[in-house]
Amino acid sequence: MGPVELPAWLQPRYRKNAYLFIYYLIQFCGHSWIFTNMTVRFFSFGKDSMVDTFYAIGLVMRLCQSISLLELLHIYVGIESDHLLPRFLQLTERIIILFVVITSQEEVQEKYVVCVLFIFWNVLDMVRYTYSMLSVIGISYAVLTWLSQTLWMPIYPLCVLAEGSRTHVSSINEGSLFTGLALLWT
Repeated sequence: MGPVELPAWLQPRYRKNAYLFIYYLIQFCGHSWIFTNMTVRFFSFGKDSMVDTFYAIGLVMRLCQSISLLELLHIYVGIESDHLLPRFLQLTERIIILFVVITSQEEVQEKYVVCVLFIFWNVLDMVRYTYSMLSVIGISYAVLTWLSQTLWMPIYPLCVLAEGSRTHVSSINEGSLFTGLALLWT
């Protein structure tokens, strides 16, 4: 009796691809839900919807950004072939802004800039996760590839502008641990 050969779907390469496909699909669905929810709320309630964006979709946004930390592990272990430092810097920046600045400061949560920033993040991530998900299964669309490779060029500077915008926060608690970070961001 010779060695037993595993079915194709149980071989390590296919398990890795299946895992990555499911991971990208979950992230795509989360970011699509956020973007769709924000769009529907804007067309239903107008500018008023921008003020309570964080209250409406903040939990799902925090969940998606927390799950995205797995990408660092993927790169470190070798499941993904991306560069670790740029991805680490991007995720660190998002986690600090989302969890330290926005979540911890109620005054910041009501600012229009939070809505704008979430739109930018979600547009980028929807394109990136769609491209990655289809790439794992060997599907390539020229327009999607182009968008994935170039969309970040105009949106990243806009994100930096949104993150660094000077908004007035009237009542930041002086004794807060994160006051310095909040003041830098606002």
